[in-house]
Amino acid sequence: MDLIEQFVAIVGFHNVLSGEGDMAPHLADWRGRYLGAARCVVRPASTEEVAAVVRVCAQAGVAMVPQGGNTSLCGASIPDEGGAAVLISLSRLNRIRGVDPANNTITVEAGCLLQSLQEAALAAGRLFPLSLAAEGSCQIGGNLSTNAGGVQVMRYGNTRELTLGLEVVLASGEVWNGLRALRKDNTGYDLKQLFIGAEGTLGIITAAVMKLFPLPQARATAWLAIESPLASVQLLGELQGAFGATLTACELVSDVALGLVLNHIPGAQRPLANSPWYLLVELSGSGEDGTLNTALEGFLEQALASGTISDAVLAQSSEQARRLWALREDISEAQKIEGLSIKHDVSVPISAIGEFLERADAALEKAFPGFRTVTFGHVGDGNLHYNQSKPEAIENAAFIAVQPQVDLIVHDIVHQLGGSISAEHGIGQLKRDEMLRYKSPLEVEMMRSVKQALDPKGLMNPGKIL
Repeated sequence: MDLIEQFVAIVGFHNVLSGEGDMAPHLADWRGRYLGAARCVVRPASTEEVAAVVRVCAQAGVAMVPQGGNTSLCGASIPDEGGAAVLISLSRLNRIRGVDPANNTITVEAGCLLQSLQEAALAAGRLFPLSLAAEGSCQIGGNLSTNAGGVQVMRYGNTRELTLGLEVVLASGEVWNGLRALRKDNTGYDLKQLFIGAEGTLGIITAAVMKLFPLPQARATAWLAIESPLASVQLLGELQGAFGATLTACELVSDVALGLVLNHIPGAQRPLANSPWYLLVELSGSGEDGTLNTALEGFLEQALASGTISDAVLAQSSEQARRLWALREDISEAQKIEGLSIKHDVSVPISAIGEFLERADAALEKAFPGFRTVTFGHVGDGNLHYNQSKPEAIENAAFIAVQPQVDLIVHDIVHQLGGSISAEHGIGQLKRDEMLRYKSPLEVEMMRSVKQALDPKGLMNPGKIL
């Protein structure tokens, strides 16, 4: 049998896509930046079927590209243009295998939507805290493969910190069952950590045991007007001192970013008068909403009196809180509607946020006068989304062409401040070569050694990360 016939024998005729139209949604990324080609798209429905498909590819020496919800922002889930690779979609591998409320764990398959995982946890009276704008379409396998962050990292950690165990199909087609629901397991190397953040280059994650948490009984949400990113860092410290672990999220939004949402997202409304910068703050914990609201209101009154903030709105209902969060979460969608931009997903020490933005803005303005920056991100963990474009479409087309020069300016400053050029989006194709500028030769060699040990033929998602 030829390759496609073997896949049909494993997953069924309707789950092997080879027509141009059928494959098209799998071969373009969400941003519209990457367009690839593939021999076919295979959609297995179980770990056993994934393993069988991988064995066929391994025996034939055919490259494999695993794909979840295809919401990657760095081209990690798109094959190259050669058309020789097989794309393995995990979308049918979407079951909740079990919830253990007493152990505060949930076992899910890789194709499970993040939102479905959140809902399953909620049904059990628990919280799964990973939360990001794409949660209605991204899959937990992709979240694991990119070590996704989101808006609650400062309290609960990245996906890596939320993971207890994994099940992985290796490049040979063997299945490693590491689905352990243990918080303490000190028996040698923690192998699951190799696959989290590896973007499918070492194996295909098929299932995971994830941590759950007590469901917060109360929330308080506020939108604050501030003068500068430096003020946001000061305010963060004061919030942490006042509320400790109750502080769940602290999000920075520039007025330029808010303006795009107001222009392009129907129903979006400005919550306060114009300010250069805003901070979206959320507390969550036990008790009643009124108690947290009262505590946050008292804090904000003091911040207004001291001049730390210039204005604030405190959500008086869950619907008002949802609308405030939508202003933050819809920024990426609004940018997509506005047009192409040069995007950076960087992290620096929290104390260096103000210095980074001041230095990067000045350097870019000197090199590219008249550019526009859309800045937003997670002050609580030092992760900023720092994106540039020109206001006019004709100018912007030329500006996009100079991305390497823009990247060099931004990433050099990040590196000088002890930061990272990729905080939560991964490397993929976008930052593969750029990463080599900032990793030591020894570190790169160590990564290559791991890749060689687990994927000696180089068939797992080739051309990504390394």
